[in-house]
Amino acid sequence: MAKNKRTKKPLTDAPALGFVGSLRWIWTQLTSMPTALFLLLLLAVAAVPGSIFPQRRVNPELVTQYLTDNPVSGPWLDRFQLFDVYSSAWFSAIYLLLFISLVGCIIPRIKKHAIALRSKPPRTPTKLERLPQYTRLELDPVQATAITAEQLVSEGQRILRKRGYRVDRRDDAGVLSVSAERGYVREIGNIVFHTSLLGILLSMAIGGAFGYSGQRIVVEGETFVNSLVSYDSFSPGTNFDAKNLEPYSVGLDKFDITFDRESETHFGQPLDFTAHVTTRRSPDAEAQQEDLKVNHPLRINGADVYLVGNGYAPVVTVKDGEGKVAFSGPVVSTPQDSVYTSVMVLKVPDANPEQLGFTGFLLPTALVDETGFGISGDPNAINPQLHLNSYYGDLGLDEGKPQNVYVLDTDKLTELNSRSQDAGGIILEAGQTYELPDGKGSISFDDLKRFVALDVNYDPGKAPIAVCSFLALAGLAISLFTPRRRVWLRPITDEQGLRGVEFALLARGEDPRLQREAAELSKIFHNTWPLAEKSKDLGEVNA
Repeated sequence: MAKNKRTKKPLTDAPALGFVGSLRWIWTQLTSMPTALFLLLLLAVAAVPGSIFPQRRVNPELVTQYLTDNPVSGPWLDRFQLFDVYSSAWFSAIYLLLFISLVGCIIPRIKKHAIALRSKPPRTPTKLERLPQYTRLELDPVQATAITAEQLVSEGQRILRKRGYRVDRRDDAGVLSVSAERGYVREIGNIVFHTSLLGILLSMAIGGAFGYSGQRIVVEGETFVNSLVSYDSFSPGTNFDAKNLEPYSVGLDKFDITFDRESETHFGQPLDFTAHVTTRRSPDAEAQQEDLKVNHPLRINGADVYLVGNGYAPVVTVKDGEGKVAFSGPVVSTPQDSVYTSVMVLKVPDANPEQLGFTGFLLPTALVDETGFGISGDPNAINPQLHLNSYYGDLGLDEGKPQNVYVLDTDKLTELNSRSQDAGGIILEAGQTYELPDGKGSISFDDLKRFVALDVNYDPGKAPIAVCSFLALAGLAISLFTPRRRVWLRPITDEQGLRGVEFALLARGEDPRLQREAAELSKIFHNTWPLAEKSKDLGEVNA
């Protein structure tokens, strides 16, 4: 039989845990606080790839482009769900394990603290002088007969109870004493903190499952209706149902921008954005006039509508080679600088006999030199001009492949107008029409409107997260700043009667204010009882 090398005693084999024992051991390890902290750290680390790699729910086009640009590593990253991090199996597993671990940590602590709240403070130690903060106060011999041990204990109970202690009077073999404890709320704060963390995780799961976010560009005069087909892009939660979309509408009446016209260093800088909108909370509701500003979203039926962008949308009309109107309406242009020089792309697949495409830029306040090169001198539309190149041919839209509406692929197109062509580029001012070469049609610059970019966010877990976050901070503050202390008080008697009182304090954990509490109690006792001038304070000696 094998023996212990140090004790030379025979070693005994530990009994096998068995299936139930193994499950109990796994549960014990999973529900320990170190495991919960490790899983919380692991969850934070697991979320990092979501900020490194493009995510399908946010921008599927970027994911497709990443897979095209990285034909070797891209498919492997996709196999490990790095383009769907927050809905991946491994991220969900960490999230679920953290949830179970917190539940397993909290429930036993709640039970244990419930028992502690119903139990009495601990019994009085036999030798109080061994405790860190010990004080012995002697009664004045002349006035000692004016108070009894019973009265001293009762008065000590009253004083300690007034200072927030839970008090228990004890009589151990005829020796009276007071046992007191305070700071039970410290553990309550700790439980509230961990329960709130659990609530935050649950609220995040609810928001991710049933929430949604979407983007829509709205031109002046247009109305956005909250339906799935109305969004330009839409990111639903994992359990989202389109039937749950609330039927509200937001119409853009006018968009105003205030620019700085006085400061020399920030001249032309935007100071304020205001979208004047008409909203309806339901199809039968009355129309309401409201203002939408940056950082001041509209709150409609539980959803938040944010103003996240703006720009110009030239209104153009395109006629094809047969003289028919192939396109008519506003075209959203993308601002490129502080004076709103904007890139414009227009695809006209309904033109006959050839499809038409236009690309160029909008100058809100055009300043053009002799060569035709233009810049915008002001962000306001004082002298708007369109500078365009035109193309004809196959736009590639009939193949069914998704395209970026703000990019014109010219590989299969033939150039009609540009500076390098004899016809030159197209320059249009408001109200002008340009006839395309070779009888391909015409384009007219009819009007100029503004547009706004709206971000619609619905998160049913947002309000619970705010409440749980507040409770977590409150619980953390309570657990950090509430001391857990115990006090024992006992009269000093001999054969001649009552001679004094001794008391001692003990803290559970670090408590730098324990000595101050002992001094405060000593001061109160001095003012309450007829104590002698010289009393023995052994607190510093024991400390």
